[in-house]
Amino acid sequence: MAFSLNFSAPFTQAKLNFEPILSWVPSPCMAFHSSPNNNLFGSSSSHFSQRGFSIQSSYFSGVSRIDTQSPGTVKARAATDKTIHDFTVKDIDGKDISLNTFKGKVLLIVNVASRCGLTTSNYSELSHVYEKYKTQGFEILAFPCNQFGGQEPGSNPEIKQFACTRFKAEFPIFDKIDVNGPSTAPVYQFLKSSAGGFLGDLIKWNFEKFLVDKHGKVVERYPPTTSPFQIEVLSSTL
Repeated sequence: MAFSLNFSAPFTQAKLNFEPILSWVPSPCMAFHSSPNNNLFGSSSSHFSQRGFSIQSSYFSGVSRIDTQSPGTVKARAATDKTIHDFTVKDIDGKDISLNTFKGKVLLIVNVASRCGLTTSNYSELSHVYEKYKTQGFEILAFPCNQFGGQEPGSNPEIKQFACTRFKAEFPIFDKIDVNGPSTAPVYQFLKSSAGGFLGDLIKWNFEKFLVDKHGKVVERYPPTTSPFQIEVLSSTL
């Protein structure tokens, strides 16, 4: 079973191919979940329909397309032979995680915060998108950061509890890091060098998003105001 995704924006286009991967990274929120069916958002299909998400069958075998219209989207540039899989980061519990674990998966990498005006919408929608596509070779990687208005001031355990209890976030959450300045985490140096924004390489605010293909290369960069629900699945074939 294979899929082909086409992410398009006003000035950019990038194609991704992925297939379901059996590798698994434990959710940071597993200890907070008493039941796998305890879903804060209710029926996924009805919620997606209400928010403009639609899935339709296609006559094009093995093809699906995801489109998003987002001003400020930046196409990646081929700046290095490195990939995201070359980096090791610490998870929210302080354990080293090689990002090679995610090889073969399409990744959406986001710098998150708990007290931002964008927090509720982004965490809710990211959780919902992850629930829909986590078994199809898609992963969300969240990196807390306190560099924007001091809106992620808590400790790692506090961040974990917030994300897990309030939003039922099941995607991997990592150690709090800097994404700008002299202490920028190496993984974010790579992301920014691969796709500079309209303010150069600087991350502008909480919830910027980088799309990484299954080979570990950045293909798109989305501004903080891009909603995960702006991504629309136009067609899919299993």
